[in-house]
Amino acid sequence: MKRDAIENVVREDAERHVGKVALVTGATRGIGQEVARELAEAGMTVLVGAREEAKGDEVVAPLRKAGFQAEALVLDLLRPETLHAAAYRIGRYHGRLDVLVNNAGVTDPRDDTPEKASIEAVERVFQTNFFGTLRVTQAMLPWLSRSEGARIVNVSSGLGSLAQNNDPAWEHAAFRQIGFNASKAALNMLTVQLSQTLRETSITVNSVDPGAPADLTTDASGKRARQGLADGVRSVVIVALGERGPVTGGFFDLKGDLPW
Repeated sequence: MKRDAIENVVREDAERHVGKVALVTGATRGIGQEVARELAEAGMTVLVGAREEAKGDEVVAPLRKAGFQAEALVLDLLRPETLHAAAYRIGRYHGRLDVLVNNAGVTDPRDDTPEKASIEAVERVFQTNFFGTLRVTQAMLPWLSRSEGARIVNVSSGLGSLAQNNDPAWEHAAFRQIGFNASKAALNMLTVQLSQTLRETSITVNSVDPGAPADLTTDASGKRARQGLADGVRSVVIVALGERGPVTGGFFDLKGDLPW
């Protein structure tokens, strides 16, 4: 394809998303930051969810300098008051939300196999990865319902797949952190149940496994991490932009469907 033709495709794709509003939680680093950047480049107004406003501003500044629409939004999944304040601000200034990327998540070094894991660590991981994500989703649903074809993207992990965890031949079978794995399995249940309850609406709900960065697998050089980050971001962005079509209740990685 000639350069002019490529530029036309990119321009047309951006025009398709102009005016749409996307919120990315945990968007101050890693996959969240890169997803926010790519959605802004696609033409969306991106709300950069950050626990601290200053951190959000650091992500927003270069996006605005490049001519993209972005703003920081204080969002701490462990502080419900920030979720309500963020929802109010979205309603007041935007009137709707077109895309919600539930990316914020944590791990804990005290998390381990079921017989060894710290209960406090497991509770901490669940508070953010599941309960916090459920809270922010509930807070944003009224504004997602105002959109024509809103999309909820839950950034999950293959480590949350019951089928894969039960397969001793699976490449990540040795990674058994009960808190992290179970929290992502719970997040997948949120995807399944919410997609069913919203099936008669225009809102789609899907889980995405971004791969290596979320699964904490990298080599010392960081090369695999950078490679994994690019693939992980792409897998999330494909669903966030609706490139898989109107599918709902799915679990995907970059290659396609994943088993629950």
